[in-house]
Amino acid sequence: MADKNLIGIIGIGRFGLSLARGLLGEGKTIIAIDRELSSLEPLRNQVDDLLVIENLTMEELKAAGIDNCSTVIVSIGKNIEANLLATMNAIELGVPRVISKAMNEEHGRLLRRIGAETVNPEVEMGQKLAKTLTAKLTLDVLPIGEDFSIIELVMNDKFADKNIMELNFRGKYNINIVAIVRDEKAHGSINPTTVLKAGDILVVSGDNKAVKEFEAINSKNV
Repeated sequence: MADKNLIGIIGIGRFGLSLARGLLGEGKTIIAIDRELSSLEPLRNQVDDLLVIENLTMEELKAAGIDNCSTVIVSIGKNIEANLLATMNAIELGVPRVISKAMNEEHGRLLRRIGAETVNPEVEMGQKLAKTLTAKLTLDVLPIGEDFSIIELVMNDKFADKNIMELNFRGKYNINIVAIVRDEKAHGSINPTTVLKAGDILVVSGDNKAVKEFEAINSKNV
């Protein structure tokens, strides 16, 4: 039976690393897999199961414990063949929910056809930002499990020019700031002295209630 607190992430690039940090902040257990040891280094001493797997066969993924996960996120980007293979094998291993990063619409159709949910953070960010800035500030919501979500939103300017310690997002709103996207670059190294700037895009994680409440606070008076 799948462990609802165990989540697998296959491919630890920018997107996968942000997911891992957000999930760890919520007390989830992570299996992190990548073909390069260097990609896993930022999670050293935070995740017990850091696995270098070059060939994402069903046997290798099962040996890694992927079949015990309630959710698997395949965040492999440019290598579409590896992305499809990992997604298909996770599904065939019986993982209840598989979310896979799609590089384009055709790739997304293939993923959905084999039973995966899809997300395309790079392509969708610009499109959603253009549509969203005139209406609301939330760009995307990625539910993970039954009670936890990661959202991407344009920061309200009322938080600008203040540091993370002063804003105290964790204490006030029960959320974690996983990453900051500034000038189209994601920054995951966040500390108490990090100062937010107008126009920053925040990647925020938390339980569904806390995330929804913060979304409303962030959108207020916009």
